[in-house]
Amino acid sequence: MSNTEDIPKQYDPSATEEKWYSYWEENGFFQSKPDEREAFTVVIPPPNVTGVLHMGHMLNNTIQDVLVRRARMLGKNACWVPGTDHASIATEAKVVQKLRKEGVQKRDLSREDFLKHAWEWTDEHGGIILQQLKKLGASCDWNRTRFTLEDELYDTVIDCFIDLYERGYIYRGQRMVNWDPAAQTALSDEEVIHKEVQSKLYHVRYPIKNSDEYVTIATTRPETILADTAVCVNPDDDRYKRLIGKTAIIPMVNREVKIIADEYVDPEFGTGCLKITPAHDTNDYELGVKHNLDIIDMLNADGTVAEQIGFYAGKDRFEARKLIIKDLEEQELLVKIEDAPNKVGYSERTDAVIEPRLSLQWFCKMDELGKPALENVINENIRFHPAKFKNSYRNWMENIRDWCISRQLWWGHRIPAWYYGEGEEEYVIAKSADEAIQKAKEKSGKSDLTETAIHQDEDVLDTWFSSWLWPISVFDPDFIRTKKPNKELVYYYPTQDLVTAPEIMFFWVARMIMAGYAFAGEKPFSNVYYHGIVRDHKRRKMSKSLGNSPDPLKLIDQYGADGTRVGMLFASPAGNDLLFDEALCEQGRNFSNKIWNAFRFLSMNMDEGQTYTPATEIDPENLADRWMMGRIQSTLRAMEDDFTRYRLNEALKKIYSLVWDDFCDWYIEMCKADTPGENMPKENLERALGFFEILMKMLHPFMPFITEEIWQRIRERSAGEALTISSWPEISDKQYDDSVKTFGALQSQISAVRNIQAEMNLSPKTPLKIVIKPKNGEVYGQLLPAEWVYKKLLPVESITFDLSAEKPPASAASVVDGSEIYIPLKGLIDLGKERERIRKEMDRLRGFLKSVEKKLANEKFVQNAPDAVVEKERKKKSDAVTGLNILEEQLKELGG
Repeated sequence: MSNTEDIPKQYDPSATEEKWYSYWEENGFFQSKPDEREAFTVVIPPPNVTGVLHMGHMLNNTIQDVLVRRARMLGKNACWVPGTDHASIATEAKVVQKLRKEGVQKRDLSREDFLKHAWEWTDEHGGIILQQLKKLGASCDWNRTRFTLEDELYDTVIDCFIDLYERGYIYRGQRMVNWDPAAQTALSDEEVIHKEVQSKLYHVRYPIKNSDEYVTIATTRPETILADTAVCVNPDDDRYKRLIGKTAIIPMVNREVKIIADEYVDPEFGTGCLKITPAHDTNDYELGVKHNLDIIDMLNADGTVAEQIGFYAGKDRFEARKLIIKDLEEQELLVKIEDAPNKVGYSERTDAVIEPRLSLQWFCKMDELGKPALENVINENIRFHPAKFKNSYRNWMENIRDWCISRQLWWGHRIPAWYYGEGEEEYVIAKSADEAIQKAKEKSGKSDLTETAIHQDEDVLDTWFSSWLWPISVFDPDFIRTKKPNKELVYYYPTQDLVTAPEIMFFWVARMIMAGYAFAGEKPFSNVYYHGIVRDHKRRKMSKSLGNSPDPLKLIDQYGADGTRVGMLFASPAGNDLLFDEALCEQGRNFSNKIWNAFRFLSMNMDEGQTYTPATEIDPENLADRWMMGRIQSTLRAMEDDFTRYRLNEALKKIYSLVWDDFCDWYIEMCKADTPGENMPKENLERALGFFEILMKMLHPFMPFITEEIWQRIRERSAGEALTISSWPEISDKQYDDSVKTFGALQSQISAVRNIQAEMNLSPKTPLKIVIKPKNGEVYGQLLPAEWVYKKLLPVESITFDLSAEKPPASAASVVDGSEIYIPLKGLIDLGKERERIRKEMDRLRGFLKSVEKKLANEKFVQNAPDAVVEKERKKKSDAVTGLNILEEQLKELGG
């Protein structure tokens, strides 16, 4: 490297990020093919195809990129598969909204015409988010980009349905489902968000036939009175025993229904008397089946009241609620209204209040599929990070219900069921119309059936029914059909790390594990890292609707991709929610500038015409070199542990401190020439550049752009020597602990002298006569050879190491780990100020000593804490007492 290169004064991310990303792509550094290396496979949680980058994506993909880049540097065959999800409900809703603005209703279009519009929308808006991920630095193998609705993956999903149907896992049945009136489709239990809301509890009178009596029933949904088909009490409730078997009159509709008894009713809850509405409540439906009750559906698919009910026809359910309350009041059947907290289910996609609805749907049995998925998480064959999420996973898996997999939509994988009659079982499951005709002929015994006599199910499959196959289908779309894995599936499956949010643990993670064992007989991944939700300073989830989410691309423009990545990771403790503060991105940008300035300083120290080659070996006689290498090695070990525990923010903090504090603030200073103004000696500069190369490697997974820029500037490189494919620094067997300990003592002592300079308002250039009384002979032996370090970093006129040194008159003093430091101040300072400084230090030590003594006076602490911890506290007490005694003596000497 030569200093003739043009190195800008300021680091400009916009000038480097696109340049290096294009370079990495052009050279195929992110591409992966099976070979003899160990595979490190990650599949991206596929974002919605028409989505744009938000803060959650930023965090998720930054974490994935750190893991993938480090694995690549460790020599593994890193394969990060990108892709997008067709997102049935969200995408169809957007297309319907677009068409409505154009004056077109979905119901006026054929399925084919609607899907044409949907594909046009997807082609126009799809994939934007993947391009945005490139700006973040995501090192995906873009040649492997997948889409859950592409032809190959479409066939995979249909094969999956057919396979599970033939194995007896998929069935069609009339069940109570979660109905989304806005999207007009059934939802799985996991797609329902339960919110605590303040509701009203309406107490309504139900007259008893042929009497003046009535029963009072409390309900939060009075509009469903129109569909009541029974009144139910507990058989042991003395208040109502005499009414069992009698007839009640349903208000408004005057329908006569029986008063039945069932132990399900809790006499202590409400009035102890329930209205039974089998078509609009899951528990009521079960009672209806048990007691053979009529089922009356009072709502249309869009949540409006059905015309056949006779009241409020066409009115929205919530409008009908207001109207029936008014009418009940007029008929003197409304007893009272109370405020009552209530949990209400909302659609995860549309935020509409969910309506329990009886519907003919397709379901997937979960009991058997769930067993290996639970067992292999509990036994840690699949590890959750943090492990605390195993508890909620276990709870869900042990209470799992069958999965409603059909959706009343057109955008998605169409259910491969073909009907040839109106009977409940008059259907066949087939991949094509031709196959369906043959199967229908065989099943019906009608050999003259033609294509016009059959029709395919109009519904599509739940989006998650395609994404649960993601770790398999992206590598071998034919596997579920052929049962024979191709070369890619054998090599890349199971994948290594899945990075996701706990909020989709049940939607996606659990189901992928089920699918992995159901089809491949093997786990889909070894580790699941759950990161937190990105929240603002008020702990609110960041969202567009709240207006509290910054635009990720603007953050990148302002702070650079590296600075933004650092900011996100600094705020992201493993498994806990991220309280985002833009100041952290600013800190990341400042770190980029610090790194750049360090590199620029080193380059400015080069003599014209000289060629500098970064050193690969340290000077074993140089304490600073041994210390710096020791710090690098200990940081590498600590980072290794952090990566193993998925504490990426802790690993980043360690390399941040190593670069900023150790290298920039200490090591570079010790490499400078002895004579101010002269360039750094060549051998010092080459060793500094050698260390800088190691640091760039350690930083690269976190800050890929600036590290590659500096790496390429340090010396000329071929494409095969790019930082992104270089080797991760090795952890050496050599021990540098003594050097690190010695230099740590020097740092503390030099910092103490600098503190004295600051407190005494001494100029940093004022020559000092320093006297050091080492703690003991061992420390004396460590400090004496390091005299040059003091002289390099302090304005030393003279320095004396003396085990029996007496404190010079009128000296500033400091005690560092038992060693005493004296700075004669005669002619340099105001002695009164020094007395005040000592008194403040004594007050601080007394406060510290008081807190330690309080802890040691606590019998529970002394008895229960580990011996080493108690001993450490006793040493703190001893050191504080020693320090106070020394300071008291110093104060006396100054006349205090």
